[in-house]
This record gives sequence, C-alpha cells and structure tokens, in this order.
Amino acid sequence: MDTACARSYVRLLRSELVCALGCTEPIALAYAAALAARVLGAPCEHVSVACSGNIIKNVKSVAVPNAEGMKGVECAATLGVIGGDPTARLQVLQAVTHDDVERTRDAVARGFCDVELVEGVPNLHIVATVRGVDAAGARHEASVTISERHTNVTRVTYDGADVAPERVEAICPGALDVEPDGCGCAGDAREEGAGTAGDEAPRDGDAAGGEATESCEEVKASLTMERICDFARTADLDALPGLREVLERQIACNTAISQEGLSGHWGSEIGRTIMATRPIDVTTRMRARAAAGSDARMGGCSLPVVINSGSGNQGVTVSLPVIEYAETVHAPHDQLLRALALANLCALHLKHYIGSLSAFCGVVCAAAGAGAGVTYLAGGTTAQIGSTVVNTLANVGGIMCDGAKASCAAKIASAVDAAMLGHQMAMLGDDFCAGDGLVASDVETTIMSMGYVGRVGMRDTDNEILKIMIGKTGPEEMRC
Repeated sequence: MDTACARSYVRLLRSELVCALGCTEPIALAYAAALAARVLGAPCEHVSVACSGNIIKNVKSVAVPNAEGMKGVECAATLGVIGGDPTARLQVLQAVTHDDVERTRDAVARGFCDVELVEGVPNLHIVATVRGVDAAGARHEASVTISERHTNVTRVTYDGADVAPERVEAICPGALDVEPDGCGCAGDAREEGAGTAGDEAPRDGDAAGGEATESCEEVKASLTMERICDFARTADLDALPGLREVLERQIACNTAISQEGLSGHWGSEIGRTIMATRPIDVTTRMRARAAAGSDARMGGCSLPVVINSGSGNQGVTVSLPVIEYAETVHAPHDQLLRALALANLCALHLKHYIGSLSAFCGVVCAAAGAGAGVTYLAGGTTAQIGSTVVNTLANVGGIMCDGAKASCAAKIASAVDAAMLGHQMAMLGDDFCAGDGLVASDVETTIMSMGYVGRVGMRDTDNEILKIMIGKTGPEEMRC
C-alpha cells in the first residue's frame, strides 16, 4: 500500500477511535447543552432540547454516566448545563460531582428541561437551547446544533444570531471538534501536525509533502476488504504517526472497562452470567469480555472507552474479542495491533453504508470486524477474512436496535458468537453462498446490500420502534 493511502487510514482511525464516557447519545446531548450554557455566559434558567427520534430512542433507557443511576434526555441535558465541561467533548461529564447530580435531580423534577421530537432531520440531530438572565437583568438565549456526528457542531447562536467558530473557540477554548470534517486527531489523540480546532483539512495536494488528503468520509467510501487487509499486513506501526498510540489506547481503555464489568455489578450482568454458566473456552471469554464492557457502560460506569463509528458498544465489540483471542494464542503484540487495525477499519467500512444511527444494530458490524481480526490472527487469507464478514452478516445481519440499554450487552454476546462461527466456517471453507438471502457473489456487494437494508429498508422499522417506545403506539394499535 502506498504511503499516502496508509496515512489516510491512520487519520481515519485517529479521528474515529477517540475516548468517550458512557453511551455517546446522552453524552452528545450533555455536550450540546454544556456548550450552549458556556456561550450563554449567564445563569441558566431553562434548557430546551429538540432532537431526532434516534437520539430519544438511544437516551431513554440508558444510565447517564456519573449521574448515579438517572436516565433520560432531561437528565443528560440538565447535567450537561449544571456540571458539564464542553472542552472535554465526549467526556463532558467526567468531572461532575455528587452536588451536581443532586442539583440535576431537583432541576429535572421541577421541569428545568423540556424535550421536543423533530422530524425530517438526520438520524443524529440535536438542538440544545438555554435561556437565562444576566447581571443587568437582561434575558438572553444561546443554542447549539449537533448533526450527523456526536461532536459535529454545525451551528451556534446567541440571541438568534450566528456565532462564528472562532468566537466559540475564544469563549470556550478546545470545545469544538478538531477539524470540521472530523478527519483530524481529537482530544488526547492530538499529535504534531494533526491540526488544531477550526483548521480545514488539507485537500487536493495541499498536505505536507504534496500529498492529497481526503476527508474521512471520502476515506470510508474508498475502503474495501482487500485494501484493509493490505494495510493491516504492511503498515509500518512506528513510521505512521499515531497508529500505535491509538490502538494501544483502545486496548488499555476497553480492557479496563471490561474488567470492571466482570468484577462489579453493572447493568444486567451479561458478561458475568456468561462466565458463570457456560463452558469456559476462548469463545466464551470473548463474548463475556465484550458484553461486560457494555454492562458497565450501559450501567453508568465512569470509565471511558475508545469508540468505533461513534459508539462505545461498537468500540468494545470490535476490540475485546480480538484482544482475548490474541492472548489465548499468545500472538505477538504487534500482530494484535495489526489485527485491531483491520477489525476497526472493517467495522467502519460496514457501518459507512448504514449511517450513524438506524434500526440496524451496529454491534453486528463491529462483531464482523472482530471476526475478521480473529481470522487474520489465525493466519487466514484475505478471502477467508472476507468470508468471515459475509458469514457473520448472513447470520445476524439486521438485529434490531431498540435503543441503548442493558440488553445491548446480550446482543453483543450474540453477535460475537456469530462472528466466531463465521470465522470457523471461513477457516474450513464452509461459507454461505451467493443467493443465500442477501449474500452476493462477492464480499463488497454483500456489505453494500446489508447496508442498504439497514439504511433504507429498516427506516420504517425505526419509526415504529420509536412510536412504541414513546407511547404513540399502544396495545390497541398492536393487536392483529
């Protein structure tokens, strides 16, 4: 693989594999509200949140991190206003205190926050508007709009007038995403030459050394399983700035939260249940470790995770099975890093066709990526790695997403089990064939077909799930 392409893959990994505290949808809400409160610059009296159905669906039932068990849109937005630090972006609630939580509990009870469902917007869409009175008694309001990505601030206003990004940075240094297209290095992943907040990504030959630099979305669109495998096998882990560091951080953070999930009482304790009730082999440990990471996240654990495709659950699913398998077979550490690079890029490739949020459970894509990483560690060929992905999608593709909550851990366990079956089938040459449902004649067409179903075919499913969850559809309508 040529150097320019390899560098673009590293930029993509550094942009996507960032740390987040808790489920990323309530965190995005808290981030938007916290940034709006900082722009307001006066004591906040009320916050209004207008958001897409998928945000409501993914926040309704999940514990807000550091909120001592509280759940819901109102809690996430209110805690962001009261105790959030927008400069921490996806770790906006890292430093909240017990006093912040108690003030949030009281504020939510007295109607401090109201919520509105908006339609005809991207699946990931938030507008947080805060209102307050300054020292002179004048009333003001500020709003922050986030769309498409969890930290992608598309508009900031103060008393109805747009606030330029440079002004936002002056008010709240470091609060905005590193680069507008997300193709920089965010948070603690910053490295020399990665760019600063507000910098445009160099394009069309403007990069250092005359290399053209694609946006991250363009890089995702260009991914194929063959190119991903080539990168994993040939990338210079030390010569490509940031590659080793971002993968090491994923190992450290996601291992830590998995261990917490296995040792503590979090969520529905799916990981602990698997370890207590199933024969202990490598597949059992892979499923348990990934599920335990989700148990802790969905239960409100304050440990950060390194995400994939904007999701912590996808981050733990794509990484922990690969880490466990590598430990079991005593793979050299650099081989583990290569397998993780492959797994993460594979998951990003699959999820690109589906979009940020949908009725298609994203952990299926992440598990398929993990399976691909395992096949790589097992000495599989590029064809066998592709077959692992196809076999996994043919089995559990289309698992329904009905919001973030404790049962996500169980779906992760099922998806990882399917990925291991897909891996074993691929190694034996017993693959699903073209014409078996959505399985096509090649891996790329199969990925596109499954993505189309998730993005377009399940759109109505997504709407019906939301209507049931918010009470618009009741028993009378559901009867046959």
